[in-house]
Amino acid sequence: MRLFAGLRERARTDRLVVQGLPEGTTLGELKAEIARRHPALGSLAHVAGVVGTAYANDARVLADGDDVALLPPVSGGAPIAADFERGCFELHAGRLDPAVAQARVAHDSCGAIALFTGTTRAENRGRMVVRLDYEAFEAMTEPEMGRIFERCRTDVLGADRARMLVLHRVGTVVVGEPSVVIAVASPHRAPAFAACRFLIDELKKSLPIWKKEIYADGHEWIGDRS
Repeated sequence: MRLFAGLRERARTDRLVVQGLPEGTTLGELKAEIARRHPALGSLAHVAGVVGTAYANDARVLADGDDVALLPPVSGGAPIAADFERGCFELHAGRLDPAVAQARVAHDSCGAIALFTGTTRAENRGRMVVRLDYEAFEAMTEPEMGRIFERCRTDVLGADRARMLVLHRVGTVVVGEPSVVIAVASPHRAPAFAACRFLIDELKKSLPIWKKEIYADGHEWIGDRS
């Protein structure tokens, strides 16, 4: 069982071994047993379960050999695909350049480019922020972002075409620097705006990347309700 972000810190390990579970144990039952055996983790009610590289609900019956991970709520590599019309996602340890992202999706067939840049602000919820630390479950970010791109093409774009690029930082991001950049190019502005909004909203919900805000007097994992 793999743990990430705030869960890893509270457990003081990134892996747990849970023995003695009966055959047919569900993911929800496993979470309940882990919470019982490891009270320092707190409630796991808002913790997502992953089997392999896909989210699973609590009714999922686990089998021998399943690779299971527990993911606290997200705050929110390699390219998903070289084809921008399918969508391209990359993790970066270095500074992001929105102008470069815009240039990468630009095409003679597109008359509009929507660009979103999320930057680190100096104050959040009344506390002064020194920096952010981002952690990613890298083996899962690529397939999960692929599913988000697919929903965007089906549910938002439909018959419209767009070229999509999402870049996200990992590691330390100082105040004022970009942490996420989304660039969407389309023949017309409405699909570009719609796709850009959909992508940032959806990756914040489910992409397994966590944000830790560092303050002068401590830190907090953003979105962690455990």
